[in-house]
Amino acid sequence: MKRYRIFAGLCAVLILASAPAYPQNGGADQQSNSATEQDNTNTWSPQLAANIVKQIRNKLNGLTDYGIFDSLRFAFKGKTIVLKGYASRPMLKSEAERAVKGIEGIEGVDNEIQVLPTSPNDDRIRASLYRRIYSQPSLRKYTSAPPGFGEGPSIARAAGGITQDPPIGYHAIHIIVNNGNVILTGVVDNKTDADIAAIQANSAPGVFSVDNDLQVAVNDKDSSK
Repeated sequence: MKRYRIFAGLCAVLILASAPAYPQNGGADQQSNSATEQDNTNTWSPQLAANIVKQIRNKLNGLTDYGIFDSLRFAFKGKTIVLKGYASRPMLKSEAERAVKGIEGIEGVDNEIQVLPTSPNDDRIRASLYRRIYSQPSLRKYTSAPPGFGEGPSIARAAGGITQDPPIGYHAIHIIVNNGNVILTGVVDNKTDADIAAIQANSAPGVFSVDNDLQVAVNDKDSSK
């Protein structure tokens, strides 16, 4: 029996409507982080599959609690959505599942999103990496936030750190911290920018390892080769 692959990755950096500085086609469409196989008896028509993928992306992208310190992606197992990635706050995991339930054509949700542990050290690393990465002149274009935005004190931040009060707005480079281990996810314009972000992450105090999962956007010129 033939088997079909549906690639449906959702990067943590789905482009927000408020992202004027980064091309709309440089977001989730550039990243197929997950792939699953489906029996042909369980597949949708191409039109329905495309519509389902679009709905999932829109719903996850619209989650209020989905921020720079989270990374969500999804795949299909038959007609079940498999949610994957990392959530810096527990509420995001349940919110993501609720958001995609009920989409026409979907028969179930397998929620494999990992909730990151509560850690004051990880929280300090997140704050440090945010400053280090987004203070770089060449990386400023990957956020809609003005310089220094989100770095000041607040009631929520004083109580629970930057994880409980993350910088809002568009951020193309997402920062995942898990017990001192860092994963950078998202889409950037070129390898140089990806390397700069990784260098900043590697030089931050308290970081044990850095996994640079940043992908380079494919522009029209590249895709025509």
